Amino acid sequence: MLPRFDTEGDEGNATTLSCGPTRALSEALTSLTAGFLIASLTSELLSAAPREHIDVSQSRVLCRSRLICLKATAPVLEDGDLPFEALSHPWNGESHMADQPDGPPQLAPSSPLLWPLIMAASASAAATALLKGVAEPWVHIVDGENATKPQWSTENSVALELSSMRLRDFSTGEHGRPTLVCAPYALHKATIADFAPGHSVVEALRRAGLPRVFVSDWRSATPEMRFFSIDNYLADLNVAVDELKPPVDLVGLCQGGWLALVYAARFPEKVGRLVLAGAPVDVQAAESHLSRAVANVPLSAFETVVRLGEGRVLGGHALEAWASVLSAGEAHHVLQISPDSDATTLSDLESRFRDWYLSTVDLPGTYYLQVVDCLYKQNQIATGKFVALGRRIDLADVRAPLFLLAARDDELIATEQVFAAARLVGSAKSTIETAVEPCGHLGLFLGARTLAGSWTRIARWLGDSRPIAMAS
Repeated sequence: MLPRFDTEGDEGNATTLSCGPTRALSEALTSLTAGFLIASLTSELLSAAPREHIDVSQSRVLCRSRLICLKATAPVLEDGDLPFEALSHPWNGESHMADQPDGPPQLAPSSPLLWPLIMAASASAAATALLKGVAEPWVHIVDGENATKPQWSTENSVALELSSMRLRDFSTGEHGRPTLVCAPYALHKATIADFAPGHSVVEALRRAGLPRVFVSDWRSATPEMRFFSIDNYLADLNVAVDELKPPVDLVGLCQGGWLALVYAARFPEKVGRLVLAGAPVDVQAAESHLSRAVANVPLSAFETVVRLGEGRVLGGHALEAWASVLSAGEAHHVLQISPDSDATTLSDLESRFRDWYLSTVDLPGTYYLQVVDCLYKQNQIATGKFVALGRRIDLADVRAPLFLLAARDDELIATEQVFAAARLVGSAKSTIETAVEPCGHLGLFLGARTLAGSWTRIARWLGDSRPIAMAS
């Protein structure tokens, strides 16, 4: 049964909340339990994060400042009430405004699975009122489709329009086995696969001689799409593969990786070769910030996030509501920009990175809750319990040659979570290759050195003209 959600709740107090002290705020705070505080979870996740004072939009109030402001004006709670200091725990409730250097905007978490740590403290109506009431006076909710749209770096056309995606065609020829990049469907747009010259997976694949390259450009969820499930995305992926004429080589990036893997297990005869880059396969193989956080957060919190979005998870809400662990000022690190780059090139790339990072997509609530519950909490892909398009999938059914790429310093997906695929699939061991890059998560897809190194190797591996050796 699919995880479900409702959009009803007592929001009577929501409109009464403001920057000043109100009884609604005290009641909402009182309802929170100490075992599920935003701070108790985010303090560990953000302990290594940059601590610069940054304002995402350079014109709105920083969430950290909101906590300080609210703490300074909130009434003293009675004995037994939750102390407000808990919510500002990551910064000990102290203002660091005076000693913060100027800098570029700090950006929001790169995985929506972390958003409950930001947006929800419990599934109670009072907590919902708190979060909606505090956010509404200060936060402009940006619809994913109307936000700034990063441009594709490489010329392309739309080969197919489907309910959940546009199939983009980057091909330079009509012959050869097609390669379909399964882009992540998380916080950011699919342009991560074709970010900029020298920072593009698409470019790396084409440069190595692959003539037919396609990308799944996932649509931002509209209200009408709020009940879309993982099956909807697998079904449209199947239509795209059929359009390209199987077998198709699949390249799964991050969250697009597990989707590509599930598809390969569901339709093994349709997949020629399979690449998984920074993809969570077995979340219990090793611990990461993301897997630990999701494991420790009650499902009710994720349901609250969906309820706040009226059936969707709003990407713009997360960006506007919190400062994050990654900043556009670190673009040179993520993009692995050469120190010899001229100032104009550096400025252009940082600006492009900022535009891409601040442009979000919205997710269907049903899909989101499935990912949280089935994939992360229950680890169903690795344990063989996940049901895809009516059939329980077994990764041993995947017999295609496999290339696994992981990031040594990945803050979201542990290397072991990616490489677990090697022992779970049915591919011949001689057809499985692995590589680890000395970078963080986004550097896997955007880093110039990574693209010139491992991705060039992957592209040549995909272009191998020798017959595909399938395990029997």
